[in-house]
Amino acid sequence: MQTDIYLIQRRNMVRFDLMGIESKRVLNAMLTVPRHLFIPHQQRKNAYKSEDVPISQFISTPPPLVVAKTIELLNLNGTEKVLEVGTGRGYQTALLAELAKEVYSIEIVPDIAKDAKRTLKLLNYKNVNLLIGDGFKGWEKHQPYDAILVMASVKTPPSPLLAQLAPKGRLVIPIGPPEEQSLVLYRKKDGKLHEEAVMPVHLKPMEGQATGHSWE
Repeated sequence: MQTDIYLIQRRNMVRFDLMGIESKRVLNAMLTVPRHLFIPHQQRKNAYKSEDVPISQFISTPPPLVVAKTIELLNLNGTEKVLEVGTGRGYQTALLAELAKEVYSIEIVPDIAKDAKRTLKLLNYKNVNLLIGDGFKGWEKHQPYDAILVMASVKTPPSPLLAQLAPKGRLVIPIGPPEEQSLVLYRKKDGKLHEEAVMPVHLKPMEGQATGHSWE
């Protein structure tokens, strides 16, 4: 019965909270992935609400609309290798796994990364690779990436991430201070980087080298 309730809530989330999302592939992924399993038990009643949901003392998962929009901007067709910076508890990682061929995801907080790994394994995702580390540096070993998604804000795009982006690749990242952030799409084309501000967002600052704050 509890599972049925979550399914109804998930359907309502897709129907009512994701207006403006045009990609059927993204909408189907949002309908497929059980968001509540990536949320702490005490917060699961809020899993499908159109708001931030705390997943630890200092970290929240963004509203479903923000998650859906960031992924839609990557324009995935199922053949891509994707780098995600900021695994969190793995919800967005699972969505990317539904939509891309390979997903490489980096999380700087060890305990959060372990929770993500546990849930992704429970749901039998085989195309996800996790790394505990500083996402500012990217994951050089598996470059280049067709798409890079960053879920923490920075002043400017980290140069290692730009270097690891494939020709014609897409980088989606929040740029700016907390009170003036914009979700920005960068596209590599003809050796140049093209920039497009898409929407205002409010995501936490990137940890590690970007701010000098490490969880290690």
